[in-house]
Amino acid sequence: MRWLVLLTEFDIHYVTQKSIKESIVADHLASLPVYDGRAIDDDFPNEDVATVSSMSGWNIYFDGVANHSGYGIGVLLISSRGDCIPRSVRLAFSDRHPTTNNIVEYEACILGLETTFELGIRQMKVFGDSNLVLRQIQGEWKTRDVKLRPYHAYLELLVGRFDDLRYTHLSRAQNRFVDALATLASMIDILADAIVCLLLIESRFAPAYCCLIDEAKFDDGLPWYHNIYRFLRLGVYLEAVTTKDERALRQLAARFVICG
Repeated sequence: MRWLVLLTEFDIHYVTQKSIKESIVADHLASLPVYDGRAIDDDFPNEDVATVSSMSGWNIYFDGVANHSGYGIGVLLISSRGDCIPRSVRLAFSDRHPTTNNIVEYEACILGLETTFELGIRQMKVFGDSNLVLRQIQGEWKTRDVKLRPYHAYLELLVGRFDDLRYTHLSRAQNRFVDALATLASMIDILADAIVCLLLIESRFAPAYCCLIDEAKFDDGLPWYHNIYRFLRLGVYLEAVTTKDERALRQLAARFVICG
């Protein structure tokens, strides 16, 4: 699946496999003999992928961005197990072809459908914040804009290849992740031979200084007013108390009344 996602940027045409001679396996094994000292590794790390029997439960989110820096589209594919596959593409043809906000949204939706189709997914839910694109896909609105008609025609061909597509319109606030992917693509220029690693987002539940042992304060189980109470009862301060702390302690103690 990862390879299919990476290969979508190339113009690859798939053809039906022709019949194979029965002896092709024997001929292949004969050309690659296995010697006695060679270990045979039958480990298949992606075995769980080969056992997938249903593609239902997949979701695709899409969004497009047009700003002063450029045009970008973002797609997020979420599997039935919760795995996330992000894609981000910069549209660099605005100087040769007219580009509008609606065209960018169409490009994003098409990218999402192409990605899922090449992964072999035929049933999924489509989420987007472009009401125009979603309504036109379902045939509820007519495509009157001449510039959008080629996109709509190609999108209808893609939709016809799926078994079941269900569309949901989201607000922009609910579509922030793919909006961020599209914005990122629109604002940066990537060289043709540059390699960009997959996006990794981590969650931190503690500040960066949490391991600073010297400055860490430990809870001794005493109430917050213990020092004030001790000063009022015994008239003594804690060790290593500064003059400023003594003054503040006396001011606080003056507001308390000893009980019992």
